[in-house]
Amino acid sequence: MRRFAVCVCDEFVCNAVFEFRTTSSRYREKSATLTALNCTADGSNGSGQVWIRMWAVLRWVPARSGLEKGAALAGRQWIPLMRCSCTGIGSSHDGTNSLWPEGRTRHMRRMRDDVSKTKHTGMDVVYDSLVNRGTGFSRDERERLRIRGLVPAAVQTLENQLDRIWVALSAMEDDLEKYSFLSQLHDRNQVLFFKLLKDHFELLAPIVYTPTVGAACLKQHMMYRRTRGMWFSALDRGCMHSMVYNWPEDDIDILVVTDGSRILGLGDLGSNGMQIPIGKLALYCAGGGLHPKRTLPVVLDVGTNNAKLRVHPLYLGLRQQRLDGQEYYDFVEEWIGAVFERWPNVMVQFEDFANPHASVLLEKYRHRVRCFNDDIQSTGCITVAAVLASLRARGLPFSAITQERIVCVGAGSAGIGVCESLVRCMMDEGLSRKDALSRFWLTDQRGLLAQGRESGTGPGLQLGQAPFVRSDLPSGMTLLDVISTVKPTVLIGLSGVAGIFTEEVVREMCRHAKQPVVLPLSNPSSSSECTAEDFFRWTRAEKKHAIFASGSPFPDVHFADGSKGRTNQCNNVYNFPGIGLCHMAIRLDHVTDEMFQAAARRIASLVSTDKALNGRLFPPVSELRQVSVEVAEAVALVAIDQKLTPLTPADKPAIRTIIENSMWEPEYKPIVPI
Repeated sequence: MRRFAVCVCDEFVCNAVFEFRTTSSRYREKSATLTALNCTADGSNGSGQVWIRMWAVLRWVPARSGLEKGAALAGRQWIPLMRCSCTGIGSSHDGTNSLWPEGRTRHMRRMRDDVSKTKHTGMDVVYDSLVNRGTGFSRDERERLRIRGLVPAAVQTLENQLDRIWVALSAMEDDLEKYSFLSQLHDRNQVLFFKLLKDHFELLAPIVYTPTVGAACLKQHMMYRRTRGMWFSALDRGCMHSMVYNWPEDDIDILVVTDGSRILGLGDLGSNGMQIPIGKLALYCAGGGLHPKRTLPVVLDVGTNNAKLRVHPLYLGLRQQRLDGQEYYDFVEEWIGAVFERWPNVMVQFEDFANPHASVLLEKYRHRVRCFNDDIQSTGCITVAAVLASLRARGLPFSAITQERIVCVGAGSAGIGVCESLVRCMMDEGLSRKDALSRFWLTDQRGLLAQGRESGTGPGLQLGQAPFVRSDLPSGMTLLDVISTVKPTVLIGLSGVAGIFTEEVVREMCRHAKQPVVLPLSNPSSSSECTAEDFFRWTRAEKKHAIFASGSPFPDVHFADGSKGRTNQCNNVYNFPGIGLCHMAIRLDHVTDEMFQAAARRIASLVSTDKALNGRLFPPVSELRQVSVEVAEAVALVAIDQKLTPLTPADKPAIRTIIENSMWEPEYKPIVPI
């Protein structure tokens, strides 16, 4: 019996007509989708034996059936599946179709779909934002999809539509109005939305995400128009394993989830926090090349402790106090189990969870499932990148990080995560953990974190703070006193308190550091520890060439004499889209601290030496897609070394090509009904 299969790489999915025997039944001429990661053929013209390293469920194989000849479907095994006829899967470095030995193709190409397919016709096409293209449907598509007469007669290109949208958007002055306009476009036509965002990323990212998304979260209960994503509430306990099947997509690469407890620097906003996962995923798609169909925003609605929201007549979430303690963790446990049962290949990003839940959840799940915490790990990653890049700006090597003296204002989950990431970087440069910890001084609303506070996880010390407790200074010292005593080289702000970096604080930094590095990282800009304008005015008065990077964007500061203060945006957007892209391209088993360290070093190396010496720490965000490829490559190399991907060291030369060819492009392709 001749058997046919089309083998694909990662999400290279093709329909195959196949026939094979199992121990319990026989299938003939049945259409199936086969997803495999590493496969090759061992004969000329791409025909021969197919080998698949199992990481995905082959849904067309009965759960209790074995393949003919008793082949077992064992995870992490190379399995001779069937004879096949395959084309376009791999090629050698010389561009021919010759194949490498040991059952592997070392250079792989992505097989892009030439057409888009939909099950919809008529008005269902117009209402599906992934399919709808408004006036962009060709004459033939209007006939095939039965929408002739349902859209205006003019046929416009994607560029025509972009021009019309840009004219309308440019006429608006209020950022929240622009946000609402773009949200409506997102709901109507996702290709057009993401093409617009991709082409004008530097201008529109502050509208789609921070700082404008903060204002949108505050008013989400009044702006709500159409559902996007999923809400899991405390009322859904016991039902989540069935609820997840209400989402229509079977393949999700990235899921961003929040419980709304710590939205940016705005506090507990309950279910209003949905705009955060939506905004994050927009950045994944525009900046990292993920397909929007394979992303999912989620809110865990466990109530809110925001009394004003609970009594607001338009609030859309549960009107109750938040679940807490074991009841809260049991809720999350059920949700995690349901999500990974439904989408075993998904990566979960925890977003804007308040402490202590943020740290507890990360430690509980990071080794069990594929997940990371954006506020702890991604913020740590980009801050490490900023400090390393600032060393280049000061003419110093990365190894000089071991000499930094760092004061961090904010000792919550983000502050602890950032400092732990910097400690790890110092250890990678040769310091012991004890010596690395000695380079840090943390303050919060009660002053310096030092001996004298109560131990444990109660009101004295929170989870993760104990290693940073100082024994050489009194507890409760003010920030100004700490700076005067310690003479830091780097000042980091993760407090969410606007203006806490006062003129006195900044000038004191300048008195002790030749080139002070100040990083007010709190979002949105209304919560920033200081503004760029104030910072450069104060440092200019001290005649210091200071280095500034903020969490939210600030424009460069220009002075009357023609000089300017160079601003940088130290934002997670430089790393998390690349990590998501890496997972989409090569399938990560877990996300490790080493991956974030590799990403940080790659990001810090991207700016040329000349630009670095002029105060530029990062590439412009308009180049985010290129940055994401760099980050994805750095992470992939670590994943291969740690054996956390099905790829092997033999695949390293092809990693960049695999990643680049995995990226989704927002463009109109011919569309056909199926």
